[in-house]
Amino acid sequence: MEKKLLNIVCAVVRKDDKYLCMQRLRKGPDYISEKWEFPGGKVEENETDFDALRREIKEEMDWDIYVGSKLGNIKYDYPDFSIVLSAYDCMARNEDFKLLEHIDSRWLTKEDFDSIEWTAADKELIKEIWK
Repeated sequence: MEKKLLNIVCAVVRKDDKYLCMQRLRKGPDYISEKWEFPGGKVEENETDFDALRREIKEEMDWDIYVGSKLGNIKYDYPDFSIVLSAYDCMARNEDFKLLEHIDSRWLTKEDFDSIEWTAADKELIKEIWK
């Protein structure tokens, strides 16, 4: 049986030399539950990556962002599904977001990325973006 393939977009939001990292809720499979990720979500049918990313950030964080250029993408196979994860360079006017769909948030430098437990896909994406 073929795994479901999901198209996922994420926002790489930078403030000075730090990047916004979000901790997932305690739901879903163990291999993604409570792990860290760049914020974002699924692209719906007939939706562009840009529109999906703005919608997802608004829904999950009540935050308006500017979506810039694509930084990179990877395909990752989880045990139950596969994803194509595309990252976009994003900016925001302020830091007034809410944790509506996440446990925690941190602003980390690239050097501090190893201090948290990322989802496997985000870990691969980080390697791709910052080769």
